[in-house]
Amino acid sequence: MNAPAKGTAGFAGVAHEEALARARALVPALRERAARAEEARIMLPETLADLHRTGLLRILQPKRWGGMELDFVAYIDIPCELARGCASTGWNAANLLIHHWMMALYDERAQEEVWGENPEALIASGIAYPQGQGRAADGGFVISGRWNFSSGVNVADWNMLAVTVRDGDKVLDHRMCLLHKSEYEVVDDWQVLGMRSTGSMTVVAKDVFVPAHRALCMYEARGGDKFPGARGNPHPIFRVPLSTLGSHGIGGVAAGNAQAALELSIEVVKQRSTNYTGLKMRDFQAVQLRIGQAGSRIDAACQILRNDCIEGQEIANRNVIAEPEKKLRFKRNLAYAVSLCTEAVDILHAMAGANGIYDGYPIQRIFRDAHALAGHFSFSTDAQFSTWGLAALGGEVVNPTL
Repeated sequence: MNAPAKGTAGFAGVAHEEALARARALVPALRERAARAEEARIMLPETLADLHRTGLLRILQPKRWGGMELDFVAYIDIPCELARGCASTGWNAANLLIHHWMMALYDERAQEEVWGENPEALIASGIAYPQGQGRAADGGFVISGRWNFSSGVNVADWNMLAVTVRDGDKVLDHRMCLLHKSEYEVVDDWQVLGMRSTGSMTVVAKDVFVPAHRALCMYEARGGDKFPGARGNPHPIFRVPLSTLGSHGIGGVAAGNAQAALELSIEVVKQRSTNYTGLKMRDFQAVQLRIGQAGSRIDAACQILRNDCIEGQEIANRNVIAEPEKKLRFKRNLAYAVSLCTEAVDILHAMAGANGIYDGYPIQRIFRDAHALAGHFSFSTDAQFSTWGLAALGGEVVNPTL
């Protein structure tokens, strides 16, 4: 399904609270569709239509292209709210909307190629640099690779693919190369434990020429205003460092998924606490403790994620670039926040006992989704804790895109 045709009304006048209300209004429908979407293994057409209609994929797109251009904290709030209805929908939305934000960093010619034709064009990604190889060519780069986990690729018109540019064995550059869907192959290999309706299939490209204006250098996306699209897109949100806070939105999905588990668990407990039964489930202290433990973890995770994005926005407002230790702290915080959400879901799922293994149990899918999404590298506490620890202890952290 392609995006709506050019000429669709823009969303430049929509404020944060209105966008959040639109996301909240979709939650009941997303919960109702979740099982069907999981069976389909992609985002359902009616859900995609809802996201286009409400403009929720365009919350970080520049206003001059019809987007809302909201403050960066919206990158947490909107995916989190959508994930209360369906984690896969929240995940796809987080990815698709951050790619609109990333598109604003590109050269004006690339923006015109994508948004000039259709300002609602969807863009997927493959973010692992080792999976893509590139070499400099006259006027651009020639790239090849095989990138897995390209969420929403089945509905995307474009794809941002991470490439390590080499001259022999020497690494010269790291680029996000923008390819049209006619330039790559999609391999339907998405048969997985959880997050099934994200359609996160594999993308393959071989010897594709990418003009330089469609190959964003990641050293120019580390914060500040040196990126190619800065003149046309001067809003401070585009100065937020990509590798530092670019995954916080999918962390918000973990929080929304956990919040859904809490809400549904509370419903179950209330149903088993009526006057028609001899015992009220809510009166068991063990149940009370689990509800309290889960709720506190979810609230803490949300605050951590939101505070990071607010601080990142404040740094961008001053047009300065955060020091590496602070950037690594944000990445550490993201991993910790997601671990809190996973713990919360586990606490609630365990409360179900044997009932928790049934497909029809309210949080069985949420449990699988929580553990599936937690495998994302950005959420690895081993990787993110140790890297920040090294920096805090005065060691050298080698990460050219940081």
